Amino acid sequence: MKTIAPNILNQNFETDRPNQIWVADITYIPCRQGRMYLASILDLCTREIVGWRLGSRMTTDLVLGALDDAYKAKKPKEGLIHHSDRGSQYASVEYRKQLEAYKMEASMSRKGNCYDNACIESFHSLLKKELIYLHEISNKATSL
Repeated sequence: MKTIAPNILNQNFETDRPNQIWVADITYIPCRQGRMYLASILDLCTREIVGWRLGSRMTTDLVLGALDDAYKAKKPKEGLIHHSDRGSQYASVEYRKQLEAYKMEASMSRKGNCYDNACIESFHSLLKKELIYLHEISNKATSL
């Protein structure tokens, strides 16, 4: 199984119906006890976060949890485009197999090009500026 998918999305962030294109990424959240990681999946049509997971490690299980939550909540039809960066979590055999099981088409950004995944990057930036950086998160147990 090829681990790097082609860039099907190619910075075309427009779609006219929900559950046609999802974009995914991981960001860190500073905490006095150390970093936490947020894996998010955003629907490009509605700009809704359809799945997310928060954890203390940036693992394949973290992104799989977000994907599973999104799939169960939205039950998209076959052929949804799932776009991410080339992170090892998204390129893992486990993640790619789950995309196949959900009949989703994998798309990945070009190497080192954050603009290819700009919509989810922008969401994470706004989340940090408007929520995270305004409140000190003292411990992981009471975060968000």
